[in-house]
Amino acid sequence: MREKHHTAARPVTEGLDTSLAGPDIATAGHALTVADVLNLPVLSAGQPQVVTGADLLDRPVRWVHMTELTDPASFLKGGELVLTTGMPLPEEPAGVRRYVHELADIGAAALVIELVRRYHRPPDALVHACETRGLPLVTLAKDVNFLEVTQVVHALILGNQAEEMRRTQRIHEAFTALTLRGAVAEMSGHTVVLENLAHQALICAPSAGTVEAALSDWERRSRATPPARRTSVSGPGGWLVTPVEYQGESWGRVVMLPAPPRQSTPSAFGPTAVTVLERAAMALTIARVIHPVPWERTAHRDLLRDLVGQRHHSPTDAEARVAALGLSTKDCSFMAVLADFPQESDATKSEALLCEELRRQGTQAVVGVLSPTRLGILLSLRTGRPCPPVVEHLSRTVLESAPGAIVSAGSEATDLFDVARSFREATRVTEATEPGQPLPPGRSYHKPSDIGLRRLLFALREDTRIQDFTERRLSRLLDHDARHGTDLLTTLRHYLDAAGNKTLAARSGSLSRETVYQRLRTIERILDCDLESGEHRTELHVALTALDVLRAG
Repeated sequence: MREKHHTAARPVTEGLDTSLAGPDIATAGHALTVADVLNLPVLSAGQPQVVTGADLLDRPVRWVHMTELTDPASFLKGGELVLTTGMPLPEEPAGVRRYVHELADIGAAALVIELVRRYHRPPDALVHACETRGLPLVTLAKDVNFLEVTQVVHALILGNQAEEMRRTQRIHEAFTALTLRGAVAEMSGHTVVLENLAHQALICAPSAGTVEAALSDWERRSRATPPARRTSVSGPGGWLVTPVEYQGESWGRVVMLPAPPRQSTPSAFGPTAVTVLERAAMALTIARVIHPVPWERTAHRDLLRDLVGQRHHSPTDAEARVAALGLSTKDCSFMAVLADFPQESDATKSEALLCEELRRQGTQAVVGVLSPTRLGILLSLRTGRPCPPVVEHLSRTVLESAPGAIVSAGSEATDLFDVARSFREATRVTEATEPGQPLPPGRSYHKPSDIGLRRLLFALREDTRIQDFTERRLSRLLDHDARHGTDLLTTLRHYLDAAGNKTLAARSGSLSRETVYQRLRTIERILDCDLESGEHRTELHVALTALDVLRAG
């Protein structure tokens, strides 16, 4: 019987500070313990019972690790609270003992097993092994959202000391949105860079310097700096580096560059710099777990928005950021392309699809969501490579995945400083494009030269000045047709479309010339205008086109 091997299981609140069981759990001033974690509402909802190690619940918890592996210890560093459904536990007692011994050897804080799927009581071999090795064993009688547990605990770990919390609160908030801008560099006094596994600099927060100086020749310098499993100074440049990883999977690293020699501050990294960098890596990890959007995608979105808004300090800084992401900037031309979608989900889906297609075609580009229904693409093409075929292929790829999309392109830009103009043009083309707008044969995207009078008025249709102009020119004629059941507006349209040729107007309306003459005199009287005047005809043509646009809208 189990009782021969261990004391009876008991609720975790027995003998503990029950003030920690509420939502206002406070951990400032001391490390988060196993008892603290078990009393969190997110975990106490699973009705935790301490099976072994009740006197060891004051162990500090460094991290929470969800696992369904048979050898989780190989991914631990010590101090982890291990969560499992019990599915990976070996059948044979020897395998169970090995599982527990490995966790104990690595210094795991506790093992929490859910008694919902595979087990309804903890195996005797597991209980005995945990008692033998002094590893706290806790069971959960009800299903618990392990991911939610990790999110809550990791957030608490980040702020478990008042002093550290004052230093890292802004970092956590910044990194939750996946941005290094300002906070980390400001607190450390050093330039900080987030890079991925391909040694591409995704985000750069310069301190007392420029982006260009920080990112110049980034990939070569980064590859000369060996990776490190823990925070350490590495490479010929003396960089302070720390990995960003979760459950044994590495996503990249955060790099802190030494201060330039000319600065009065020393280039050596003190304890504050190390703390800031490690907390930044922790915050990045949490942000990645909670919002698993690839960093590259976020970096591309940020870069596009900065280029569109011209928020870079200088053209050379912009070039350094683009080059650090792996794109060519020399001997290249650029073109802005926008894809607008009827649904938000289409933009996200097409973003991933386009990234893969452009990579397959060997076309360098920055792709990112600019708004919930708008996707931005910045093409970087070698000089001499024509843009239209590339844009056409890109457009057809978008339309295959989202048939209702509208793809618009700006004109070519010779340098990055001119990219904002290309995006403005593409935006204006999109604004002037009605759904279902016809295109020339063989082309599936819209460009600036497509904008004529109708499309210009369509873009301005919400401007009350356009609406007022249309009403002042045509309202009396529209009112007359409505009151008398006539159709003088159509006769006017035929006359203007025929450029003032009454014979062609009569033919278009299937009317006699005498009838057309009579109707035109009536129109002149109602509108108080001279239809022989080129200026008056132009005004009425613009008003009629605006009326069509307003009615269509």
